[in-house]
Amino acid sequence: MGSQSLSRWGLTLPLTGVPLAEQRDLVSALPDLGYTDAWSAELNGIDAFTPLTLASQWAPQLRLGTAIVGVYTRAPVALAVSAGALAALAPGRFVMGIGTSSRVAVEQWNGIPFEKPYQRSRDMLRFLREALDGNKVSREYETFSVDGFRLDPAPQVPPALALAALRPGMVRLAAAEAGIAITNWLSPSDVPKVRGVAGPDCELVARIFVCPTEDSGTARYIGRRVLAAYLTVPVYAAFHEWLGRGEVIAPMLAAWNAGDRKGALAAIPDELVDELVIHGPLDYCGERVAAYHAAGLDTPVIAILPAPGLDMAEAVRRLGRS
Repeated sequence: MGSQSLSRWGLTLPLTGVPLAEQRDLVSALPDLGYTDAWSAELNGIDAFTPLTLASQWAPQLRLGTAIVGVYTRAPVALAVSAGALAALAPGRFVMGIGTSSRVAVEQWNGIPFEKPYQRSRDMLRFLREALDGNKVSREYETFSVDGFRLDPAPQVPPALALAALRPGMVRLAAAEAGIAITNWLSPSDVPKVRGVAGPDCELVARIFVCPTEDSGTARYIGRRVLAAYLTVPVYAAFHEWLGRGEVIAPMLAAWNAGDRKGALAAIPDELVDELVIHGPLDYCGERVAAYHAAGLDTPVIAILPAPGLDMAEAVRRLGRS
């Protein structure tokens, strides 16, 4: 268990299916429900910073984190400016989590070459640490250069930094340069392997997908669709090959790469869905999330996948740790 953050309990914001402007009451209640953290993300919907800006005012007890914002799709200074503003709103309670995102999001959507992801991540961590400390930065990094930038004003308390990491090289980089590693799509039994690479003092954060329904057929249908969207991305496929699931995901990848989307979904076995997507009654789901703590994860971050008829407020309440 990482020494920096023992027994935390996070929730992904914004909550799916609830307009962001209508989430104030739910977010304000999170600390009383036992949540310690709220983490956001960004891809093709709401950006990562806006929900946390609101949460910083709605629930000032929470630690806030981005998991993640991209190191290609946002320029270095843009990342520093946004991170500095949120760090000033939540002094000592903000974690700036960055990552490479995917080739599709970077190249296909944004027309930016997806090159040297390890080096880009390393360079961005080093730049952000220097800039958010209030230093004037003039440096030629391997993947970009900054000449004469100073964040003004810099936050009184610089944010912690975190890096999305799926394989050993990135996990080691996260441990060495940030001290917090963010991962995704793993089961409790996978945690010791990641911990073994990260070492004992790196905080491990992972988004845990929860579909609270007793209809296992519906949960597995939802789970398959989400899993296929992720595990067919090369970095995630490589991650699960490293975790020992190469043979399990090979039929799905073969069908997907042949253009057979239905076949790819059908090739995902129930057992894989059940390992990576928590589903069942709400109390059972909470117990499964707690199993990640027992396996060595410092900060599980629940992402609720809405099933038909789900009462989101009830799910948030029942999945809390109070």
